[in-house]
Amino acid sequence: MTTLTDATHDPALRSWVASANEAGADFPVQNLPFGRMRPKGSDDAWRIGVAIGDQVLDLRLAREQCPWSGEVSAWLAPLADGDLNAFMVLGRPAWRGLRAALSAALAEGSEQSPFLELCLLLQSQCEMSLPCRIGDYTDFYAGIHHATTIGKLFRPDNPLLPNYKWVPIGYHGRASSIGLGGAIKRPSGQTKDAGDAAPVFGPCQRLDYELEVGAFVGRANALGEPVPIGEAEDALFGLVLLNDWSARDMQAWEYQPLGPFLAKSFASSISPWIVTMDALAPYRRPFTRPDGDPQPLPYLDSPFNREAGAIDITLEVWLQSAVMRTAGQAAVRLSQSNLTDAYWTWAQLLTHHASNGCNLQAGDLLGSGTISGPKPGTYASLMELSSNGKSPITLPGGESRSFLQDGDTVTLRAHCASPGAVRIGLGEVSGTIVS
Repeated sequence: MTTLTDATHDPALRSWVASANEAGADFPVQNLPFGRMRPKGSDDAWRIGVAIGDQVLDLRLAREQCPWSGEVSAWLAPLADGDLNAFMVLGRPAWRGLRAALSAALAEGSEQSPFLELCLLLQSQCEMSLPCRIGDYTDFYAGIHHATTIGKLFRPDNPLLPNYKWVPIGYHGRASSIGLGGAIKRPSGQTKDAGDAAPVFGPCQRLDYELEVGAFVGRANALGEPVPIGEAEDALFGLVLLNDWSARDMQAWEYQPLGPFLAKSFASSISPWIVTMDALAPYRRPFTRPDGDPQPLPYLDSPFNREAGAIDITLEVWLQSAVMRTAGQAAVRLSQSNLTDAYWTWAQLLTHHASNGCNLQAGDLLGSGTISGPKPGTYASLMELSSNGKSPITLPGGESRSFLQDGDTVTLRAHCASPGAVRIGLGEVSGTIVS
């Protein structure tokens, strides 16, 4: 396999920030994800920070108080101003260059540590916002096991439509309703039960989560200029967790003939830290198709994509009901799946999105679609776990769930672990359903 790793991924590398060296930490020095932050309770201007252990390195203070080369200081300038989009457009040489500089500065023995110690803030003392300006949001349907399981509920003899294995399926979502989780208000809309003469309007009764991963575009392409798959990797900045909340009863009534609308646009939640594609290099895996499946068309195929297009990320869904919370019961894990089960790679999704000349912008968000595995313990939505409400799942204490109830808190978590590499995490994103 092509060598993708460098000194920043060295498993022997340790940080002078002690919490970054703890086993199982999401944010060791090998990770260094970006987020937009400021001290909690302040009116300070937003700035970009880098998560390290249980701390955040404030890049505004770091640029002001620590000596850097002129080139690194220039890379830090937009981040100090809280403008991650402006940093993204500088391109991969800047992304990699700053990663190397921050890695060296945060590593044990760094001469910059006395300066940077003054630029740290506990994550618990930080207020976070969306990491960048999200101009557009497209959600794909790359989870073939999810597509198959859902398809079997409605088309037992033909769960996958004929185009699924040939073309990445997606729809344009609502960027303005993307947030970091928190309170998720139950939406209202039209629903219609089988046999009813007319639809009714009211609160959603089949509210669901969807465990997804989101990718941020880091490099724009001009209108009318596609992005060849050989260049797509350089246009991808990093990944976050994504919960594409779904009103299943509203969706069933409205989606034909044009697809998702109000059932999806009321809320989507992402984790606050963007883990860069460079940080994920040790977890790249070959991309293969099952025997007998068609190979991608030439514009969606490349030697590198076959060699290292997939990414090994363990994904988890946890749920805590209001009753569990009151009783002091911890959240229960509902499922665990892996991004390697995606039927399309990020490079393929981006290339296909731009193949008609669509102009993507730095900060655009691409969703993977629900990433389920092939069996119940890996199903990444309640619709799958409960067979569309026909087989409710049982929670600790005896409660049952077909779909989400008010007071339920859903938490998504993810991490990467591999022999010869340090474990890194994507953090988490939580949302609590309110009436």
